[in-house]
Amino acid sequence: MASSNSMTMMKSSQQQMMMMKKRKRKKEQQLSLGELKTLGEQLLSSRSHINNLPRLLNFIKHPREDFHPAYALESLLSLQSFFTPLLPDLSASRSRSSSSSSDASTTAAAHLIYSTWLRSKFDDFLQSLFSISTSALSDPTLREVVLETIMEFVKVANAGNFHSSIFHRFLHAIVHSTLGVGDILLQLLASKYFKYIDVRYFTYISLEKIARTLEPDDSADDKGATSESAAGNRSRASMEVCIRMIYHLLSRIPPLEVSVVESNYEMWSCVDIFTRKFNKKNHDHLSDAEDKQQKLRLHDRKDFSAASVTKKMKLKFSKAWISFLRLLLPLDVYKEVLATLHQAVIPHLSNPIMLCDFLTRSYDIGGVVSVMALSSLYILMTQHGLEYPNFYEKLYALLEPAIFMAKYRAKFFELIDSCLKSPLLPAYLAAAFCKKLSRLALSVPPSGALIIIALVHNLLRRHPSINFLVHQGYVNETGKVTSATDKSGVDRTDDTDSANKQGIDQFDDEQSDPMKTNAMRSSLWEIDTLRHHYCPPVSRFVLSLESDLTIRAKTSEVAVQDFSSGSYATIFGEEIRRRVKQVPLAFYKSTPTSLFSESDFPGWTFDLNDGEPVAVNDENGTLDTPKEHDHISVKRGIGLHH
Repeated sequence: MASSNSMTMMKSSQQQMMMMKKRKRKKEQQLSLGELKTLGEQLLSSRSHINNLPRLLNFIKHPREDFHPAYALESLLSLQSFFTPLLPDLSASRSRSSSSSSDASTTAAAHLIYSTWLRSKFDDFLQSLFSISTSALSDPTLREVVLETIMEFVKVANAGNFHSSIFHRFLHAIVHSTLGVGDILLQLLASKYFKYIDVRYFTYISLEKIARTLEPDDSADDKGATSESAAGNRSRASMEVCIRMIYHLLSRIPPLEVSVVESNYEMWSCVDIFTRKFNKKNHDHLSDAEDKQQKLRLHDRKDFSAASVTKKMKLKFSKAWISFLRLLLPLDVYKEVLATLHQAVIPHLSNPIMLCDFLTRSYDIGGVVSVMALSSLYILMTQHGLEYPNFYEKLYALLEPAIFMAKYRAKFFELIDSCLKSPLLPAYLAAAFCKKLSRLALSVPPSGALIIIALVHNLLRRHPSINFLVHQGYVNETGKVTSATDKSGVDRTDDTDSANKQGIDQFDDEQSDPMKTNAMRSSLWEIDTLRHHYCPPVSRFVLSLESDLTIRAKTSEVAVQDFSSGSYATIFGEEIRRRVKQVPLAFYKSTPTSLFSESDFPGWTFDLNDGEPVAVNDENGTLDTPKEHDHISVKRGIGLHH
């Protein structure tokens, strides 16, 4: 009985609390904008109206059913004016709370309790601002004002220093939101605030921390389970949303230009994070006492040079990107990163070799991912000393017919031409690439055949040791070259040497290892077939290989980039613009009277005999008449006689 009575009393008390909250909301809904403004003015005028603070906070809580942008904006302005002068004390109260002694006076204890309460209300205020700013359903004007308020707190809340904690919480809310990449908040953040170096600096730091919380757990791989987030059991969909947002923020930050650093760089905070000096443009709001105190405290700080600023920025930039690239990227983000990595990331890294694991792993995947990773990997190999032993084997495996229709084929073929340019390339490797490309010429579109001819031309010119492929005889199993005919033209091929008869190509097209393809025992007969190609530009261009490419003084390399972006449309356009001196035309001096002329069939003449075609043979004078009546209707009016 006692337990049932207590349960009944608890339920009744909860109902009373709910009823009181509903009545309070109804009263708040009945307030006009003028009355709401009066509440804010009272709060700013005296501490006796401090209870207006929770009431004003209720109007900016989001989401709620009775949320109104106009009321939220009015409350926001009042609360910002209230909290801004108190922020330095709120930050200091946190440090003092831990060091306060047990025998503190009652006044000090009351002040500490009051400051702690204010700090909790300020945290609630910030959380409401984050909710409004990251909600796509909020009013755009209100979201812009909220963004300005948050960034103003970041500037002034830490005694003139950049408040990294508030900024980190703000970026964390953005990353874990469902905003689209074209949202107005991201556009405003990039256009108005990413131009400041300290904002970029702390953005890199925050994104690195957030990315580390999303890194996959290595222990899950050992157990054979699906990789999970280090921060908890998030779904794969929510993880991808966070990854896309991190990439969007990283890609929106403009790279640091050394010339800007050397001249003058803009800071958002009042204190320069690198030189620890005041930014005169931004510390006007501080009082004279605070100004003097900051100057005395920071007077002996040593200035950093422009090189030091660049070094620090590059270090944070590198850590943020490396942490991001460790994540399980979605396929579309993966491809977009690989497409821009060599231009947007590698030049600004403190040590580009840090990307070697990511790039070699991408290059080993195969297909279009390997093609897109080739640009960055080539830069690391040629400019930063990266050693990758199986590079050419993987590159050889990428040569497939599908690559000639890929989106990034232009850059791929330019890189292939660059990778095969070294004179230290072994002859068997150059021959394998040359033969593989020649075999592909039989099955690719005309635009692909033009690229292949250009690549083969450059290979033969750069590597004279493989020029024998152009005019090689038959190679037996021992590797000796034999000729099928002697000087007199008489066939001397041994009947027992049936394995080396004409028409057998010892090149293994299905072999993935260039060393085992037997390309050195083959010839470029595929290129010779292109002389009779149905597309005139191909048959014309292949004639460039007929010159002696070993004479380097009389020949020059072909620019592959002129053909790497070719297609049916470009070939057709070039043919249309091409001026031809002699054009074949069906021209008659007089109107023809018959379907065939007498010169087409020597010994026969055309005549009509009683409406039926007849053929008179000149030798025996016999008459041939078509037996099938169906053909007579087609040939009516035409006779053949001699």
